[in-house]
Amino acid sequence: MTTNEDLQKRRDAAFARGLGNQLPVYVERARNAELWDVEGRRYIDFAGGIAVVNTGHLHPKVQAAVAKQLDAFSHTCLMITPYAVAVELAEKLIRLAPGPTPKKAIFVTTGAEAVENCIKIARAHTGRPGVIAFGGGFHGRTYMAMALTGKVMPYKTGFGPFPGDVHHAPFPIAYHGVSIDDSLEALDRLFKYDIEPARVAAIIVEPVMGEGGFYIAPPAFLQALRKLCDQHGIVLVVDEIQTGFARTGRMFAVEHAGIEPDLMTMAKSLAGGFPLAAVVGKSGIMDAPAPGGLGGTYAGSPIACAAALAVIEAIEQEDLCGRAVAIGEMMTGTLLELARSIDAIGEVRALGAMVAMELVRNRDPHAPDPDLAKALTKRAAEKGLVLLSCGLYGNVIRFLVPLTASDAIVHEGLAIVAEALRELTGAAVRAAANG
Repeated sequence: MTTNEDLQKRRDAAFARGLGNQLPVYVERARNAELWDVEGRRYIDFAGGIAVVNTGHLHPKVQAAVAKQLDAFSHTCLMITPYAVAVELAEKLIRLAPGPTPKKAIFVTTGAEAVENCIKIARAHTGRPGVIAFGGGFHGRTYMAMALTGKVMPYKTGFGPFPGDVHHAPFPIAYHGVSIDDSLEALDRLFKYDIEPARVAAIIVEPVMGEGGFYIAPPAFLQALRKLCDQHGIVLVVDEIQTGFARTGRMFAVEHAGIEPDLMTMAKSLAGGFPLAAVVGKSGIMDAPAPGGLGGTYAGSPIACAAALAVIEAIEQEDLCGRAVAIGEMMTGTLLELARSIDAIGEVRALGAMVAMELVRNRDPHAPDPDLAKALTKRAAEKGLVLLSCGLYGNVIRFLVPLTASDAIVHEGLAIVAEALRELTGAAVRAAANG
């Protein structure tokens, strides 16, 4: 029998060191919110492929749509001989995107590509070079995306220099003492010290920071950015790669703020596990690049487009936005109860089913505990639960359970979290007591 250990040894010999894997668990099959490894062991999946399977692993609608498309053809290149399924998906995304302004779309393959294309489009539209992003934000691993990303380790270490005219401002995080006013004042100082607004093409923001720690942008902050961009003719880019497709209780997280982005990035759960990303934005901005300036060989794969249409159908027919709210309430209720007895839980926060638990020492927001977060993901896996950490200091546990998971599965996974965390913090207390 092939074992996880054997595969890990083969993997380490075959893959570059920079491509890590969190767990030595090799998946043989997956359904909805459960995985089974090559040794037959079952795991509950609270990672969702990093927010890729909001509709669960192999949702029946997605599986059927992909099989039907595969019977027809797998690839012709959207830029050479296009196909109806891509047009239909573009039309659907345009209708779903918030705001009344007429919109257009493009397809690419990855979230980082979507981000890169937003900057291209914004610069073509404005004729300006500058871009502003936020500290702690994550936008991808290609060069412009890395420049925009506000976290050095591990994403930027050793890879510089990065594209110029990229600037960072602090993201408002009340838990760490950064207010909306602090962030807006920092932007004002940026305009005074580093780059005038008339040279800024775009401001890019995540409505909930993904890799940065699941910090939620206050609606008032996003509304202020919208006003600032309107004032100076700056393109507002909202990165919905991790927040999109019902995860936060709305189809897109920016809807909680009631504003209309100029451009939006979409990826991850867009196609239920198939590689597809998109940029959707205001027509007058999207049409700025000349014909041929946008595209990609695999952009808008017909198989991925068919999957995405099935994902959207499942979200709408199964009310997964409503389900996200219910899951979020269920998870936060349990985690807040756990926090009453465990000092290591500094804060529990959520927007819909985008849930996070920040681990600190003695409830001190300024004393992050990444070692505990790492130990928790490992101990949880030993007990049959896949968890992810994130955050600038690696001390945040993020929960991305598929929205199709049953209450029983969610409660089973949370019970493992509680058991593992009690064991780890109890062990730490005993070790300290023993000197």
